[in-house]
Amino acid sequence: MSQFFAVPRGIRTFGTSFVALLAAALFAASPADARITRIEIDAARSESPTFGGFSWPNVGQYEKIVGKAHGEVNPHSRQNRVIVDIEFAPRNARGNVEYSFDFYILKPVDLRKGARKMMYEPPNRGGKTWAALGRVTGGDDPGSITDPAVLANAFLMPRGYTMVWSGWDMAAGTDNSNFNTTITLPIAKNQDGTSITGPSYEYIVSSARGFTLTYPAADYSEKTSAKLTHRVHLNDVPQLVPASQWAYYPNGIPAVPATPPNPALPAIPGPAIGLVNSSGAPVNFIGNDIYEFSYTAKDPTVNGLGFAAVRDWMEFLRYERRDDHNSPNPLAGHIKRVYTEISSQPGRFLNDFRHLGFNETERGKKAFDGHMQWIAAGDGINMNYRFSQPGRTERNRQDHLYLEGVFPFANVTTFDPITRKTDSRYASCTATKTCPFGVEIYSANEYWVKAASLLHTDPTGSRDLPDSPFTRNYFMSSMRHGTGNAANRGVCQQFDNPLNSAPVQRALFIALDEWATQGKQPPASRVPKLRDGTLVPPLPQSGMGFPTIPNPFPADNPPRPTVTYTGLKTTRYKFNYGLNFDETGIPTINPPVITPPYQDNLANGPIYRSLIPKTDSDGNDIAGVRLPDVRVPLATYTGWALRRGAQADDGCEAAGQFIPFPRTKDDRTKTGDPRLSVAERYESFGAYHSKILLAVEDMVEDRLLLCEDVEAQLTRLMQAGLDRGVPLREGEVLPAVELPKQCRKGKHGDSDDDEDKHHDRDHDDD
Repeated sequence: MSQFFAVPRGIRTFGTSFVALLAAALFAASPADARITRIEIDAARSESPTFGGFSWPNVGQYEKIVGKAHGEVNPHSRQNRVIVDIEFAPRNARGNVEYSFDFYILKPVDLRKGARKMMYEPPNRGGKTWAALGRVTGGDDPGSITDPAVLANAFLMPRGYTMVWSGWDMAAGTDNSNFNTTITLPIAKNQDGTSITGPSYEYIVSSARGFTLTYPAADYSEKTSAKLTHRVHLNDVPQLVPASQWAYYPNGIPAVPATPPNPALPAIPGPAIGLVNSSGAPVNFIGNDIYEFSYTAKDPTVNGLGFAAVRDWMEFLRYERRDDHNSPNPLAGHIKRVYTEISSQPGRFLNDFRHLGFNETERGKKAFDGHMQWIAAGDGINMNYRFSQPGRTERNRQDHLYLEGVFPFANVTTFDPITRKTDSRYASCTATKTCPFGVEIYSANEYWVKAASLLHTDPTGSRDLPDSPFTRNYFMSSMRHGTGNAANRGVCQQFDNPLNSAPVQRALFIALDEWATQGKQPPASRVPKLRDGTLVPPLPQSGMGFPTIPNPFPADNPPRPTVTYTGLKTTRYKFNYGLNFDETGIPTINPPVITPPYQDNLANGPIYRSLIPKTDSDGNDIAGVRLPDVRVPLATYTGWALRRGAQADDGCEAAGQFIPFPRTKDDRTKTGDPRLSVAERYESFGAYHSKILLAVEDMVEDRLLLCEDVEAQLTRLMQAGLDRGVPLREGEVLPAVELPKQCRKGKHGDSDDDEDKHHDRDHDDD
C-alpha cells in the first residue's frame, strides 16, 4: 500500500536524501527528547544547489539551508543552573525558558558523499570569519561564492565537510538581514514582574553624535547618579562631564539629511546618550578620546543562555532526527564529528563554554569533538553576568574594565592564591568525560593585550605548566591579532603587521581531526617558556630583547628619532565588582574603581603576573611557530603597537608593527640601524630561496603546513624577497617554485595529504 506525506508548511526540500529523511522522521517510533523544539527553514533564502551549482569531485554539489531554531531549557537542571539570572527568566507552560536563533548551513546535497564531519563556527558578533581558514572569499553569505577558481581551491568543501553557523551572542543585534546571525534571549524580571535594575557601564570611543546603550536606563529623568567622564590618554585622570552637557535619547537620535556641503548624518538607535551644546543640540564625541558612562540600567537579558543554545543545537544536529513538530533534522544521521573554527571573540566564548560544563549535552554526550581556536588564548567572555556585554573585548586601552580575564586561565589544574580556588578550564568536562580535544592558536598580541602567558604558566607567573592531555598550544611568533595591512598605519605609529597564520590553521585543523578520529597526537605545543628564558617581563627593554630601531616616520607629531618602546601591556587584575559577585555573577559595583596609572598598580587590585615573548636582535619573537617570514626575515614584526597623534603612546589595541630592514649596508649605516640589511643577510636570491625552501620543508615535516598550501607560500615569499631588495646577481636566474621533498612522494606527484583530500571520512564511519 502506498504511503503519502506532506511537507510541513515553510519547509523546503533539499535533494533526495533530505526528502527521504523527512519521510523517515514522520514514521519514526517516538519523538526525540530534544532541547531544540522547532526549526523553521526560510525557503526564500535557502538554495539548492548553492555555490552557483559548482560540483566537487567525489562530493558533488552543496546546498544552503537558512532558518531559525527555537529551543527551551529546564532552569532547574544541573547543566543549566550555572546560567546567571535564569531563575528570573519567564517560563512557558512546561516551566521551561525559551530562546531562538538564526542558523546557516552549507552541506553536500547528497550527505552520503560527505565526510560525516561538521565545521561549526560560532559567529563573531553575528558575522562569519571562516574565510581565511576556508581559503575562500569573505562575507556572510558564503553560498553566494560562484568563482570556480576560488571554489576549486577551497579547503573544506572538497573534503566533504558540512559547515554550520548559529546565533549565540546578543551583541549581534536583532537584524538578521544580509545573513547576520542573531539570537533572541529572554529578559530577566523580578518575581512580581517588575524590572530588575543595577549598575551598568559603557566604554565609548567614537566620533559620532551619540552612542547606543546596551541596556535601557532605569529612569531617563534621573541624571544625578549617572556619570559621564572624558579623557585623552588611558592614564589621564577622567574628567567629569557636567550633566548639562550630555543627554539621554530613549528613542535614539534621528538621521539628518545632507545639506551641502554638510553630509547626511545617520540615525543613532535608542536608547542612547550623547553630548549636547548649550542649546541642547547633539555634539559629536571627540574621536579616539575615551568616554565612560556609568548608570543604573534595567531589564538585563539572560545572556548565558547563548551557551545552552549552542550546546542544544549541536545535540539536535548530531543526535536527533526531528523536532517536536516533526520537521526533520537536515543532517540527521550524517554527522559523526564536530570541530569548531573561530576567530577571536567566539574562542573566548568557547573557553567559558568548556569551563561551565556545556560540552556535555542534555543526554550526557559530547557537543563538540574538537575546538580549533584562533586568537582567543586564556580569556573568557563578558557574558554569564548580569548586564554583561559579550561583544566587548578587553585590551590595554579598550574595554579594560569588562570582566573576561577570570581564573581559571589554563586548561590544566592550577591553584589561584588570590581567590584560593583550584580549577581548570577542563575540570567540568573531565568529570563528565565529555572533553573536546583542542588546538589553541594565538598571536603575540594576546601576550601584550590579553595576558596570554597565563594560559601556560601558573597564576603567579612563576612556573611553566604542562600540556593538558586534551589540548596543545601554538604561539604564532611576532603576529598581531589577525592579519594587518603592511601599507597602512591607521592611528598607529608604524605600518601594520601583515603576517598570516591561515596556512598553519589549516594544517592544525587536519591535525585536530586526526587526533579525534585516529588518536594521532598533534604537533607538540610551541610557546615561550620561563625555563628557557623566552618568556620574560616587558621591562627593561634590554631584558626582553627589542632593539633600538631608527623611526621610519621621524617627522610624526610628536617627533621620535627611534621606534618607541614603552613595555606597555595589559595588567591582569582581580577587580572588585562588589559583594558576592564571584558566587552570583551579579555586580553591585560596575565599573570597578581604578586609579591611574592603569599598568601594574596594586591600588587597583591583586595582580596575576603575566609575561611576554622575548625577541631576537631583530625584534622578532624567538619562541613559538615561526613562519618562514620570521625565520627568514625581511623585516621586524611585532604583536604590539602604539598610537600616534593626540593619543600618542597609548596602546594601539589589536595592531602590530611591520618595520622593514634596510635594503643595503649603506642604508643601514646612514640611519644607524642595528639590524643587518637585506643585502647583508642574503648574498644572492639563490641563497634566500634556499633558506625559505628549508623553512617551508620544516613546517611541512612538523605538520604545520599542508602540501596543498606550499606552492602559494613559496610564490609569496619569493615575491616578498624581490620587493624588499634581496639581490638578484648579474646572470642569476630566478629559481622556479620547487615543492619540498615531502610533497613529491605520492603517486603522480601528489603528496599524501593531497591523496586524502577528497576522502576525508572517519575510519569508523564505513
